[in-house]
Amino acid sequence: MSNFLDKAKEWLTETFDKTTNKNVQDLIDSKSELLEESFFQDLGFGTGGMRGIMGVGTNRINKYTLGKNTQGISNYMKSVFPDEKLKVVIAFDCRHNSKEFAYQVAGVFSANGIQAFIFPELRPTPLLSYSVRHLGCQCGIMLTASHNPPEYNGYKVYWKDGGQLVPPQDLEIISEINALNFSDINFDSQSDLIEVLDDSVEKAYLKKAVENVNFNLPTESKKNLNITFTSLHGTSITTVPQLLEKAGYSNLNLVSSQSEPDPEFPTVKSPNPEEPEALELAIKLANEKQSDLAIGTDPDGDRLGIAVRNRKGELALLNGNQTMVLMTWYLLEKKKESNSLKESHFIASTIVSTPLMRVLTEAYGVKYMESLTGFKWIAKLIQDNPTLDYIGGGEESFGYMVGDFVRDKDANTAILLVCEMAAELKSKGSSVYEQLIDIYKEHGFFKEHLVSLVKHGIEGAKEIKAKMIELRNNPPKEIDGEKVVLIEDYQTSIAKNMQSHETHNIDLPKSNVLIYYTENGTKVAARPSGTEPKIKFYISVNSTLKTKSDFEEIDSELSAKIEHIKADLGI
Repeated sequence: MSNFLDKAKEWLTETFDKTTNKNVQDLIDSKSELLEESFFQDLGFGTGGMRGIMGVGTNRINKYTLGKNTQGISNYMKSVFPDEKLKVVIAFDCRHNSKEFAYQVAGVFSANGIQAFIFPELRPTPLLSYSVRHLGCQCGIMLTASHNPPEYNGYKVYWKDGGQLVPPQDLEIISEINALNFSDINFDSQSDLIEVLDDSVEKAYLKKAVENVNFNLPTESKKNLNITFTSLHGTSITTVPQLLEKAGYSNLNLVSSQSEPDPEFPTVKSPNPEEPEALELAIKLANEKQSDLAIGTDPDGDRLGIAVRNRKGELALLNGNQTMVLMTWYLLEKKKESNSLKESHFIASTIVSTPLMRVLTEAYGVKYMESLTGFKWIAKLIQDNPTLDYIGGGEESFGYMVGDFVRDKDANTAILLVCEMAAELKSKGSSVYEQLIDIYKEHGFFKEHLVSLVKHGIEGAKEIKAKMIELRNNPPKEIDGEKVVLIEDYQTSIAKNMQSHETHNIDLPKSNVLIYYTENGTKVAARPSGTEPKIKFYISVNSTLKTKSDFEEIDSELSAKIEHIKADLGI
């Protein structure tokens, strides 16, 4: 008898409710592939927490998998904070069952004697991150699957610093969870330990966001900026309009058909601002309203996508690297103007993001720090370097964090930063797009492209694993005719110079990432996603932009180079 069938039969016992018993029995009787998919493994923590399809089974998001994780976290909190009053704050997004799951999680925490604060309605992830420290909690839980399809949900875990779980807490908690049986979950909730929050926490967060992005622009400059915004049926509709109004941006157009939270995301194929199609309705409205910017966020309000007017007056989508570089430039420039740049300041980004972040940051004489993919690692940089002052930072996947009052990517504050930059540039007769070209001219023209290969199910997981093994064991000697001169393997923590054959250790936690560098500065990274059934390839190429009039020509050359690299690597 196969292991997954044994695991499924455990779910027919009295430990599980009758509805779950029936649903599992139906799966067994149907002999469908769904049975194996539901039970062949346990959902684990990735770069963004635990995320999966909703349904019965150990490989699904449900009352029991969430309950087991919550019981394990409860046990761990008691062991590491033995003399403290234990508190946790919980938020949830627009997805199917998110509110019910949130209250079930609160119930398990309360059953274990832990005070559980919970938001009354859907709210964005960055607000949850902020709330952990604001309320003095040791832990925070966000029920969300970010931009995954409608059948998904998830469970992000934050620690007392407001950042997501990192070593050693993550492995210690996973060990605690793995030691439990489902029968160990305490579902006897204590209502007196569950407190529904009022709006005071949210008001404090919005106030802090405005304070972090206040460059004293004239009121008229703000009013002259025409903005179109879509929340893509998600949570940021509860915060972004309020935030922009508080900051003085009154010329705001909302995509009404996407403003109502909806777990089916009916107007988009994917509610992911990384996907160009997601902003189609925003761009259409922005053209009707003659907006300077079209902006969208993902369902839990931590990623943002932006379209700006190009030289032809058309709205052009920026990628995550471009947006990150622009926001970083603006923060550094404003600090330089006010003579407030210090040696203790630092900018952060990730190993798969554009090399331009390092070039730009160091040009301002500021320290640049790099982490693994995921904002939990940027939050850890802040936590591990208390003598340094974090300015801002981001990653290529459309996330940015302004200041350290939130310890995760924050689309709300980032949107405000983009609006400040756009308003000031417009008042000076320039634009966000022109400023990007100026940066390329001064610091080098870097162009990036992401290839995501989706591989579903058990076979997909095997394909992804086999691809990484092949890339590791048989690395390319050349990419697009350029010699590979350096290979970084973050799983072995070794970087090897392919010319001298010398090696050095990589001083970052181990991760299944490979990065190849060529003699001309081309960079290609390969990495399986931690939260989705994908293997991702991050391509970065570069050139010199001598004059701004050469921009379109060099841009075309770099685009062609990227296509050659994709063909060369068979991706």
